[in-house]
Amino acid sequence: MPSYVITGVSRGIGYEFLRQYSSDPSNTVIGIVRNKPATDKKVSEDADLKDRTNIHILEADCTDYNALKAAAEATAKITGGTLDYLIGNAGLVSKFDAFDPIGELGKQPELLTKTLRELFEINVIGQVHLINLFLPLLLKGQTKKVVIVSTGLADFELTNKYDLELGSLYSASKAAVNMIVAKFSAQYKKDGVLFLALSPGMVDVGHYKELTPEQLQAMGSMLTKFADYAPHFKGPLTPEQSVTACRKVIAEASIEKGNGGDFISHLGTKRWL
Repeated sequence: MPSYVITGVSRGIGYEFLRQYSSDPSNTVIGIVRNKPATDKKVSEDADLKDRTNIHILEADCTDYNALKAAAEATAKITGGTLDYLIGNAGLVSKFDAFDPIGELGKQPELLTKTLRELFEINVIGQVHLINLFLPLLLKGQTKKVVIVSTGLADFELTNKYDLELGSLYSASKAAVNMIVAKFSAQYKKDGVLFLALSPGMVDVGHYKELTPEQLQAMGSMLTKFADYAPHFKGPLTPEQSVTACRKVIAEASIEKGNGGDFISHLGTKRWL
């Protein structure tokens, strides 16, 4: 009976992970969210999910160490003290740096500092605590896989080759967590724990709605560069398409195949689109 802990399941990719993994009644799926009542209500009103008794929703903010610790303790009670999969999906995608290059952001130094601190608090420090708190359960599990959701924008070679200016602070936080994943792998590979930083591709989860004309222009410029990088690129994936692809990568990745500490995409490669 495989067990999964997935953070950030209230919407988007996280909710789709919850939906897909819980479709198998033999799976125990534990979702961690900041607002449990709202997520419980959403699940109870979802025709597909409302009768699934293998779904458990716990409340914790990934920046709250004690709340994460309590979630790990609650998970142990649900699973009998073990865990097979930990998927760190919760994270912050900042709007401040989404449409302006880093040199422009420097004109607002206080907001730049605030945003960068928030990004690292959530996307890096929170993930370190998440992993450390759930590792004792993972070490007792069967599958022992840790997946942290990242982004292809954290690939510096892609950034340099195509001059990708946007999302600089967000990309930096994800590049940092990629190294965190590699360092955890370096320590725990010998214990059979697979660590993976996984980009889900470009996914439409509502971040691109209600853009100003200037933001649309900046987004259009980036999409043109994406088209140069991947001529087949037709636009963002749906959460269902992305998670279906990610699940395949997670299932097939292994230490034996050399994936320990890897930063790869939903395609299972270094191709991001």
